[in-house]
Amino acid sequence: MVKSREEVIAQFNEEVNMTADELEQWLEDPKSSKAGTGVGVESGHKIVEILRKNPEKDPEKYDDEDIEHMRRVVSYAKRHLAQEEHLKDTKTREELENTKSTIR
Repeated sequence: MVKSREEVIAQFNEEVNMTADELEQWLEDPKSSKAGTGVGVESGHKIVEILRKNPEKDPEKYDDEDIEHMRRVVSYAKRHLAQEEHLKDTKTREELENTKSTIR
């Protein structure tokens, strides 16, 4: 079932837990390129653009392109977080800190 626009916005704002400045700073750090793919970095820059464009997170100010990207981010986060639990058993704390894992 496809999530409604409102659900996508709410989940995006819950999952994206960095400010535009924090995310941009992380994307500029060399660790970010080790943590993901070029597609992920491109997505991160698009997220920064969305956050800067609408810092108040007013649902009426998101356009269809924003919602489409937010939907992809929410979907990716759901899949990624579902796979994370097993990483605790297969990676050391240091490895987790140096990967795209959200487990700390």
